[in-house]
Amino acid sequence: MSEPSIDIVPAASRWEAVAPNGTVAGVAALWPVPAVIPGVPELSLHVEPEWRRRGIGSRLLAAVRAETVEPRLVADVAAGSPGEAFCRRHGFRHTRSLRHDLLTYCGVHQAWLGELVDAEHPGYRLTHWTGDLPRAPRVEELLRSSSRPGNTLLTAADTDGGLAAYAVAVVGALSTQGGITKADARARARQYGPAVLPGHRGRRLGLWVNAALVQRLREIHPYVDEIETITAGSDPVREHLGFQLLRRTHLYEFPPP
Repeated sequence: MSEPSIDIVPAASRWEAVAPNGTVAGVAALWPVPAVIPGVPELSLHVEPEWRRRGIGSRLLAAVRAETVEPRLVADVAAGSPGEAFCRRHGFRHTRSLRHDLLTYCGVHQAWLGELVDAEHPGYRLTHWTGDLPRAPRVEELLRSSSRPGNTLLTAADTDGGLAAYAVAVVGALSTQGGITKADARARARQYGPAVLPGHRGRRLGLWVNAALVQRLREIHPYVDEIETITAGSDPVREHLGFQLLRRTHLYEFPPP
């Protein structure tokens, strides 16, 4: 059943389904820094339980696909959830399992974290960028642009002007997921990476940029208490920093590979 009285209202990388009384019945977001497949944006879509089975999710997905130039999308959903059933109905295919890890700031020794950040890496330097994430970002372009207030923090290591490693955190990226309150979403950031480019691996740059990201995120967004990240398997860097297994989910791709 369709709900024609619902308006789909676009914003930056976000679409809201708004009822006539102003209630937000559902929301979709497109995060262009994917956790698993480089170059493929991640779709996050949630419809409030009382508004489901009215075609709102389908309208949100149609709006996303109409306004993005990317031919592929991925969605990360809990096994057996309404989101998994939605993906299957709309032509997504399950391609792999993922693990979510969580870091809480109360479990991080700040002096030790500072030592990791202050460690010398000859030939490399840390750079930072903050702002709102555009729909089609390139890390190099973001680092060349001016920082401004926003929900995204990028930390990178470069050498002679060339990018060597980076990690990204987005505050509010989890607000479109079911099962998490608005307060929890505000207090939890979503991390992407760290990624170390070929030719720079084996030098602990991933640990360096990730530690610097964790430290700077708390400075810029002091209300954030947790960082959630996704990986296809265990990650020694994140385990070293104190990330622990939170849950396992399924990755769906559209169109099917």
